[in-house]
Amino acid sequence: MSEESRTERIRHRLAQQRAALRRREEEPVPVITTGTSNFSHAEVPWAYDLAAAWSWRFLVIVGALGVILYTLSFLAVIVFPVIIALLLAALAAPLVSLLERIGIRRKLAALIVVVTGIAAVALLLAFVGQQVASSVDQLGDKVVGGLDEVEQWLRTGPLHASDSQINEWIGKAQDFISEQGNDVVGRVTELGVAVGHVIAAFFIILFSTYFFLADGSLIWAWVVRLFPRAARARADSSGRVAWHSLTQFVRATVIVAATDAIGIMLIAWILGVPLVSAIGVLVFLGAFVPMIGAFLSGTVAVLVALVAHGPVVALLMLAGVVLVQQIEAHVLQPFLMGRWVSVHPLGVILAIGVGVVVAGIAGALIAVPLVAALNAVAQHLASYTDIGDDAEQSAVEDPDPDPELAAAAAADLAERDPEEPDDGRVGDEG
Repeated sequence: MSEESRTERIRHRLAQQRAALRRREEEPVPVITTGTSNFSHAEVPWAYDLAAAWSWRFLVIVGALGVILYTLSFLAVIVFPVIIALLLAALAAPLVSLLERIGIRRKLAALIVVVTGIAAVALLLAFVGQQVASSVDQLGDKVVGGLDEVEQWLRTGPLHASDSQINEWIGKAQDFISEQGNDVVGRVTELGVAVGHVIAAFFIILFSTYFFLADGSLIWAWVVRLFPRAARARADSSGRVAWHSLTQFVRATVIVAATDAIGIMLIAWILGVPLVSAIGVLVFLGAFVPMIGAFLSGTVAVLVALVAHGPVVALLMLAGVVLVQQIEAHVLQPFLMGRWVSVHPLGVILAIGVGVVVAGIAGALIAVPLVAALNAVAQHLASYTDIGDDAEQSAVEDPDPDPELAAAAAADLAERDPEEPDDGRVGDEG
């Protein structure tokens, strides 16, 4: 290809490119139109929006409660003794305050109350042990005689069992008992661990009770300082309300437990049932599990009556236990719990059920006082303001205000700028 033809070809291509650029410049510029942003608020019905807001907050709360319960269950060996110590401190706090009013320093008064309580419980258990030991031989003979009567009834009763059948049943029972005892090492290990936990729990209860009684105000002041400054007054008043409710619950429970124990002991004494003192102590301790504890411990009195005097006296003892329980359920519980604690019987039953499911017997023991304290705190907080009301003004104008919170609210209102606009917010919850 010659030089002239190559030059002509390049010129032709440049001419084509200039023509293409000229056509592009002459084309109109596209106009971009705007519309509604995809990131605007979703246009869903108000009910769905509200339900979604409640739902995710509810899930967050449930998740937080689940984490708390898991942590508490992991530390149950420490948590439950501390809670029991708190209940004992609520019971013994009036005695410490009484000793303090007569001139004894609080730490020494707390030590006196704790040592006296331990001594009283030890003497009571020693007395019950002596009563049981003195009646073991007599009850043993009664048990042997009762077994002979059962064997005779199997022969002459409606079953008409032969000696071979009776011996076979006895052999199966013995084999079952021996099978249950084969893993002796494992059971001894479990027993050792349980005994270790009991001893550790005893010392935790002992020291926690003493320090709750001696330094309870200092401990609570430290807890309150963990809250934001704006919420400390509300947290302090709520804690004091919960403590008052807990104290009232423990006092009511002691009265109910003593009434159950005295009533069942009196019936057992009238019927001539042995181990009256031991039965009374067992019923008293069992009554601290609300609604069902005293009845379950009262069945021990029925079994003792069955062994000692036969089925007729046992039925009379059962009727006496049921009578005492009816008096408790329809007279004492509504009067004491309803007046002092303000927890409905249905709430008590549901709390016990949840406590048993979550933590067994220990959960049943602490469920009701926990519900009573939470109920008192909820009522206390709800009595401050309605939605949109001013918290400080409501605290001052409340017909039955908390004295400390009302004084703090009055001081805050006095210092507030009178020209400051009210934005209608609910009082600062911190």
